[in-house]
Amino acid sequence: MEETTTFHGLGHLFITIFLYCFSSFIVAPVITDISMAALCPGKDECSLAIYLSGFQQVITGVGSLIMMPLVGSLSDKHGRKCLLTLPMTLNILPLVTLAYSRGATIFYMYYVLKTLTSIVCEGSVLCLALAYVADNVPEGRRASAFGILTGITSCAFVCANLSARFLSIGVTFQVAAAMGILSTLYMRLFLPDSIRDNSLGAPIVINEKLSSPLLEDCPGHRNRIFRAIRLVHEMASLMRSSVPLFQVAMVSFFSSLAEAGLHASSMYYLKAKFHFNKDQFADLMIIVGASGSISQLLFMPVLVPALKEERLLSIGLFFGCAHMFLLCVAWSSWVPYMAAIFALFSIFPSSCMRSIVSKQVASYEQGKAQGIISSICSLANVISPLAFSPLTGFITIYISIV
Repeated sequence: MEETTTFHGLGHLFITIFLYCFSSFIVAPVITDISMAALCPGKDECSLAIYLSGFQQVITGVGSLIMMPLVGSLSDKHGRKCLLTLPMTLNILPLVTLAYSRGATIFYMYYVLKTLTSIVCEGSVLCLALAYVADNVPEGRRASAFGILTGITSCAFVCANLSARFLSIGVTFQVAAAMGILSTLYMRLFLPDSIRDNSLGAPIVINEKLSSPLLEDCPGHRNRIFRAIRLVHEMASLMRSSVPLFQVAMVSFFSSLAEAGLHASSMYYLKAKFHFNKDQFADLMIIVGASGSISQLLFMPVLVPALKEERLLSIGLFFGCAHMFLLCVAWSSWVPYMAAIFALFSIFPSSCMRSIVSKQVASYEQGKAQGIISSICSLANVISPLAFSPLTGFITIYISIV
């Protein structure tokens, strides 16, 4: 592929992702307080909120497991822009609900809407954005481009949490809904559809391309259940077809398993142990987001050519483990803040793994390949709450007693 496309040409995608992520992230610091106020008023620990969060994660993961490869496959046929419209529009509905009111009844409506819409929205926007980048960026520059995309999401994370730090809860959801609508309108008006090239250079790990397409389309007359079964079968075939893809899939699964457990439980744990509130959650997230932005926008483009994706992947996984370990043994409220700085390095794995995957397949299969990796991450999100939700509930009860 000729290097006619520059990162500047992806500007509309980056703006779209920034606005979308801002609308999603700005509610993160406040949702814990809203959930506990609706479910367990006046308490610093709430097992019901933890179990409902875990149940939501399971349902979302099961749905995403099937939806991600399907969305990716459809985007290969009908274009990334067309498929981006659905999840970005659905994402607005739960935000509008809590922007209207935050009483117990409205909270349950939000919970149901969020669970259903997340089946389609969770991970699909990022998956399609990654495929869009792979369509338009030459292989040698994809890791840096993926890093910039991740850096944009981290910038949105920082800006969203800074905003949440100073806005009231009601205004926070109103801003989130407005930004969600703006991101969808901007994408529809300004984002051009992908420019795809069927050429593919040599993969970075193996010497031969896959001998056949990763996923073959199901004939139109077959029903949806058979289509879903076929997708699962083809995912397994993909894993057998290439050693590096199998390795990336395994690393994605186990790293997502740990991260899902951490994200689902850490806020409730910190609230129970150190009595964190929305402002402290926002401060913590700002540190993580700022570290990730610096890493992806400044370090990643420099380190990829020197160290390659495999070494950066190992470095990122090591610091991710160190971050989780420090949270587990936190003896003071300042320890989580120190651990958050490790995001400088722990953010590397996602971009590195997506880059490795993109180099193993042809351009007309980027959506399918990225969707399969996203679905494997979703499988980890299904399994994680089964272990972490009961454990977190037990720990928070124990802390409140002690």
